[in-house]
Amino acid sequence: MRYLIGIDDTDNAGSRGTGFRARQLGGRLGETGLALARGITRHQLFVHPDIPYTSHNSAACLDVELQDGDEFELQAFCREYLAAESADGADAGLCIASFDAVVDAVVGFGRSAKEVVVTREQAREIAARHGLHLEGITGDHMGVIGALSAVGLRRSGRDGRFIWLPGVRELSGTATVGWLLETTGIEAVETVDGRPLPREAEVRVDPWPRPVLLNGVAVLLTQEAREQDAGYEWELLPKETVRRY
Repeated sequence: MRYLIGIDDTDNAGSRGTGFRARQLGGRLGETGLALARGITRHQLFVHPDIPYTSHNSAACLDVELQDGDEFELQAFCREYLAAESADGADAGLCIASFDAVVDAVVGFGRSAKEVVVTREQAREIAARHGLHLEGITGDHMGVIGALSAVGLRRSGRDGRFIWLPGVRELSGTATVGWLLETTGIEAVETVDGRPLPREAEVRVDPWPRPVLLNGVAVLLTQEAREQDAGYEWELLPKETVRRY
């Protein structure tokens, strides 16, 4: 069964960020056999003086397939992980929901959290109304806002970029589109205006690719190679542009 796990506010100014913790959590879930990570996305939330955050006010969502256990075991494992690994002073929050249980109201909350100041109370009320597991783990529990938002935004299918997909962080050099689609978690390779590249097209994949979530799939965005006679036709969209997603 497919689940979404949202986490937020696991770090402090001197620690590794929430993205790192999300990747580490995904790895540990796989090591235990409890759940297999399908992908992990980063979601940018509203930056405002009234919102406390460590660096960029982003949250992370793990998209996992439950393997050997139930939802309560998944909750317990994630709770214990965040309690043990969140940095001193962090206000970690956790949200877990089956993929199909994430309704439009939760998606709407996530979209609101990208544009306006929302509250813990609003997050808890929406989660309780729709039967989603939402809890604060450390500190003052402000991370419940980002945790619920990440789940909603991941379910929307049109927000965020992937900070982990199978086989992607190991890529280097060049690869054909067909090879990328067959051997990694990348599901589409397109230009920024939505044109799919042919399977035989050569793409330079350095530095490591950052696919984005569009129409529910992991899309690697590319542009024509800027160097003539480079030995490849396409290259990754610049990191600064990908950060807009």
